[in-house]
Amino acid sequence: MSRDDDDFRVRPGPPRQRGDAFVNRVLRETNKIGTKAGRAGRRPGARLGRGHVAAHLTSRARPPNARRAAVKVRLVRLAQAGERSVAGHLRYLEREGVDREGGAGRAYGPTTDAADTAAFERRGRGDRHQFRFIVSPEDAEQLSDLHGYTRQLMARMEADLGTRLDWVAVDHWNTDNPHSHVVLRGRDDAGNDLVISRDYIGRGMRERAAELATEWPGPRTELEILKAQRHEVEQERWTSLDRMLQREAVDGELRMERLAAPRVQRERQLLVGRLLALRRMGLVDEPQPGIWAIHPDAERTLRRMGERGDILRTMQRAVHGRLRDFAVFEPGNDGRVVVGRVAAKGLADELYKRGYLVVDGIDGRAHYVALPPRAELGQFPVGAVVEVRDTAAARTADRTIAALATDGLYRTDHHLAVAQTTHADRDPQAVVEAHVRRLEALRRIGLVERVADGVWKVPDDLPERGCQYDARRRGGIGVDLKSHLPIERQVRAVGATWLDRQLLDGGQGLGDVGFGGEVRNALQRRGDFLVEQGLAERRGERLILARNLLATLRDRELAQVAQAIAAGTGLEHRPAVDGRRVTGVYRRSLQLASGRFAMLDDGVGFCLVPWRPVIERRLGQMLGAVVGSASVSWTVGRQRGPAVG
Repeated sequence: MSRDDDDFRVRPGPPRQRGDAFVNRVLRETNKIGTKAGRAGRRPGARLGRGHVAAHLTSRARPPNARRAAVKVRLVRLAQAGERSVAGHLRYLEREGVDREGGAGRAYGPTTDAADTAAFERRGRGDRHQFRFIVSPEDAEQLSDLHGYTRQLMARMEADLGTRLDWVAVDHWNTDNPHSHVVLRGRDDAGNDLVISRDYIGRGMRERAAELATEWPGPRTELEILKAQRHEVEQERWTSLDRMLQREAVDGELRMERLAAPRVQRERQLLVGRLLALRRMGLVDEPQPGIWAIHPDAERTLRRMGERGDILRTMQRAVHGRLRDFAVFEPGNDGRVVVGRVAAKGLADELYKRGYLVVDGIDGRAHYVALPPRAELGQFPVGAVVEVRDTAAARTADRTIAALATDGLYRTDHHLAVAQTTHADRDPQAVVEAHVRRLEALRRIGLVERVADGVWKVPDDLPERGCQYDARRRGGIGVDLKSHLPIERQVRAVGATWLDRQLLDGGQGLGDVGFGGEVRNALQRRGDFLVEQGLAERRGERLILARNLLATLRDRELAQVAQAIAAGTGLEHRPAVDGRRVTGVYRRSLQLASGRFAMLDDGVGFCLVPWRPVIERRLGQMLGAVVGSASVSWTVGRQRGPAVG
């Protein structure tokens, strides 16, 4: 070998991380670079996987009379989502009220109109990932067979991807835009992981869907195009006319001579009308005659206005045309609280299952509430009473921890001594344990540090940083179920109901219209029922309630329920005593008028203890609980151990 300094070969060593871990890291880094590398399809990693050639071939411009199709795609990593998520998603797709006649949805496949979703779920066990997407062709209601449209789309995808696909689909007709949900296994016909290029997911699928949407009912006629564009002139949303204006503008400035070009001559009058409408909205200025300046945030503003319009229509349907003021609940820092009845619920994003509630508030207004990402719609029945809170404000627990910290150190023994003098109505040990659980949650994200048993190092700005963490995790909104019973059923219910708490509070904050007026009427009838039961007395216009009303009503309901359980199981009921520890196997939970309770079974007797969400994962395990006058502390096992709630 020559000794010339220029004559050498570079022999890089093997990567420290072998296999998928190293490859995935490379792809993540190249994708980060790709977001700044220009047009889609030229990003590093965009062509990895099947379908990148087909995505390039379908990228040619569509004719102006072509129909459009919307395609939303989600890649689900099954190791993170869990195996049960597949079965749960399929059950959700086949729920009631989604087909054309208002019945349950029915899954279908490539060759059958009655697909076996259980068999599909079993075939997919062990898959690394799964594709879920929604296809909504323009004018889908004109399609005679949405099944056939979806099958042809999947057949073209098979040709583009060069493999047979294992999929099931369900058509939904319960929205203004009929659409198909498709669940695609992440395996090709050779049993390998199905990797689809980002170009095909981002563009190729949509182009194939649009091709079919045009072929089936035929291209749009001139009359259809003109009618749709005329409708867009005054719309408060992002429209096709806005996209045309955006293309003709140069650095946010649009000169009228560009609207005289042959390519837009047919739409010139409509485009001028749209400019005038945008000027009225404050999104376009005319600094000089014939020159229009489009605001940089015009597209974002119009898209948000469109979303608001959809929300208002949803709320109008929920209140059935009754007179209400509408409001959208948005988190801030003011600690706002809205209490009311669930008038309607649904999914604002079906692909990611982001739900919403329309709450008919006691203040006489209807409130749209976007639920946090992990919230389950099933826990909020229509007619139930809920409380919506602004969680963007700092937690009381975080403020307490920061106030008790000395030189940045929080000590549980010091807090226990303080709690023994300031919390006469609660178990001091339970108070401290609740703060320790909060510290454990913050430790897992690196916000605090456990120095030793009972000693924690906390930052000075813990309330602010804890508030930021809650906002990221919960979206700044918290929703609590106050009663699963509608107020009509609460009027004569045996148990401590939400109406009873309103009576004790004097009915504060109740409006005269809407749900507030209904609650006022229900409180009158609830008062009459309590008088019948000997738990209240009327003195003129005043209603005198019995002492310990809530505890008396709760004990009466628990006694009735416990008697029925004892008759069915042969176990003895052992009422929980404040401050005394009870243990047993967590068998089930019961939803009562007084709230939700857990049944603990020790083999001889059973006890009913107030339920907390954190114990639901412990079903069938031995738990212990200490019930206080206003709280319950849960622990794992017979002896005091790690607290779980």
